[in-house]
Amino acid sequence: MNNAIRSTEWMNQGNCRNFPPAVFFPADGAGVDRARLICATCPVTSPCLEYALAEHIDHGVWGGCSERERRRIAKRRRLEVKAV
Repeated sequence: MNNAIRSTEWMNQGNCRNFPPAVFFPADGAGVDRARLICATCPVTSPCLEYALAEHIDHGVWGGCSERERRRIAKRRRLEVKAV
């Protein structure tokens, strides 16, 4: 695995550091939308998403993506690798 992805130094730059963690682990769709709005202007959305995908994190909003969206991304990437 890429050490840059494993590193968590980027977390110190995330917009999420200014909000309670519960905001990013919502129980409903409205909560997901709120978290996405925070992520939309975040300077580290890409490494955040890649970290969640690499670590197979199943819960919460990471990199502006919900659990369902991350599952779709991971599945698409697996299919792309198989196709090569």
